[in-house]
Amino acid sequence: MTLLTVWKDTDPSVPVLESTDENEIREALATLGARFSRWEVKDFADDAPLDEVLALYSTEVEGVKQSEGYTLVDIVGLSPSQENYDEVKVTSREKFLSEHKHDDDEDRYFAKGAGVFYLHVDGKVHALYCEPGDLVSVPANTTHWFDMGTSPEFTSIRFFHDDDGWVGHFTGNPIADTFPTFDQLQTRRAELAAA
Repeated sequence: MTLLTVWKDTDPSVPVLESTDENEIREALATLGARFSRWEVKDFADDAPLDEVLALYSTEVEGVKQSEGYTLVDIVGLSPSQENYDEVKVTSREKFLSEHKHDDDEDRYFAKGAGVFYLHVDGKVHALYCEPGDLVSVPANTTHWFDMGTSPEFTSIRFFHDDDGWVGHFTGNPIADTFPTFDQLQTRRAELAAA
């Protein structure tokens, strides 16, 4: 269940919007220029090579490349079963937790696992808790950050317009330190699902 939570950027204690409705999420993100859609989730083994997972989604990937003009597609994953997980998980999380922006759109599809994109726009923070099947596009030059949680596990397909791939321009704003984390939003999502 995808969850969108929106706060004023000066008050992370009281949401001004909290929704799990796909249409409401899509409409709210569209006002920011962000795109949100869902693909059918395909099954693959936990130890499947990333290139095989990418091949499973070749039709969908080609559709996005054609419609959005992307020239580079890659796939990344993080799993407790990988050899260097304990050392990689901390540095990976810290890299993306600081507010930044890109010269390019940041499109990401979650084939497995979860993560939260926080878009900081027009005096508000929009936190999108993504789950398998979610495709989100953060527009170029949108300040944002990403949290994969303290025990990250995900497989994501990423799209780029040039061969430089992921290049972040960090703002130095410590705002990410004041808003609910992936782990807190995951707990809230579970509460809403049980209600």
